[in-house]
Amino acid sequence: MKQGYNVDFRVSDELLRKFLFVAEKERRSPAAQFAFMVRNNVAYYEKTKGKIPDAELKKIDISEYACSDGEQ
Repeated sequence: MKQGYNVDFRVSDELLRKFLFVAEKERRSPAAQFAFMVRNNVAYYEKTKGKIPDAELKKIDISEYACSDGEQ
């Protein structure tokens, strides 16, 4: 199974409610909706600004976002 990662962020009550509304209307869990939005955002970025080089991605430390044992 792939390693899972946690990302915490703050949003207003209104934005959270709108996000959950969209997720429900799209028949996605909040986690699936968030992943969908991130994938689309990255695809848009790469379409407009060029592919993100693998070498640059490998420089980014993601260890602080790793889930603890048993958490996915």
